[in-house]
Amino acid sequence: MLKLIRAFLTAGVMENGLVGPVDEGTPQGGPLSPLLSNFVLDELDRELEQRKHCFVRYADDCNIYVRSRRAGERVKRSITGFIARRLKLRVNEAKSAVARPVERKFLGFSFTGAKEPKRRIAAKALMRFKQKVRELTVRTRGISIEQMTKELTSYLRGWKGYFGFSETPSVLERLDQWIRHRLRSVIWKQWRRGKAAKLRQRGVLGKLATNAAGSGHGPWRMGNSPAMSYAFPNAYFDSLGLPRLLVGK
Repeated sequence: MLKLIRAFLTAGVMENGLVGPVDEGTPQGGPLSPLLSNFVLDELDRELEQRKHCFVRYADDCNIYVRSRRAGERVKRSITGFIARRLKLRVNEAKSAVARPVERKFLGFSFTGAKEPKRRIAAKALMRFKQKVRELTVRTRGISIEQMTKELTSYLRGWKGYFGFSETPSVLERLDQWIRHRLRSVIWKQWRRGKAAKLRQRGVLGKLATNAAGSGHGPWRMGNSPAMSYAFPNAYFDSLGLPRLLVGK
C-alpha cells in the first residue's frame, strides 16, 4: 500500500503534453487525496463517534451538527485542538465556521430553512452549472443544434446523476425551462433568412409566423416567443435525446 501511495505522489503531472515533477502535495483532482484523507481522518471519525456527535465527512470536508451556536463554538475549538495536537494537521480557518445548516454548503448541497428542511442545490453549484451551460450553448459557436444538444446531453446526464437528488423540484423545473429557452434562441440566431417559411415548416401558421419573422426583438426574447415555443416544444428536444433534470417531466 505504501509503494502504491508513493507511486501516486511521484508520478508527476502533465501540462501541455509534458510530464513535470511534483515537489509536494497530491495532484489536483486525483483519487489519492480522498484516500489519504480517509486514512488520516479515521481517528477523527472515532473521536466524534465517542463524543456522540452527529456528523458527516467526505475526504477532508466535515460537518458537525449541534443544537446551538454556543455548542458549535465549543465543539469547533475542541475539535480544532484535537486535529492539531493528535493528527498534526492544520484546520483551514477561512473555510470553517459555526452557522446554521441553511447558511452552509456540503458537497454542492445545502438545506432549505423550512420547518422540515429539504436538500437543495447550493447557490455556487447552480452558478457553475449555468456557466457551463452558457459555454455549451453560445449562439455564435457555429455548430448545428443537433451537435450542440449532443454535447449538452453528455454534461446534463452527469450533473443530473449527482444533483438529481435535490428535494426542491421547482429549481430543476426552472433550469429545464431555461435550457430549452437558450436552445430556441440559438435556433433563432442560426435562422438568418427565411424565418417565416421555416416557422411554417414547423407547423406555425398565419399571422403568428409572419409577426414573429418580422419582429425586431433579439434571439433571447424570440427564444421564448409563442411561435418558437410551438415550433420547438419540449418534445422536440426529447427527440434529440436531451434529458430533463426534473424526473417525471
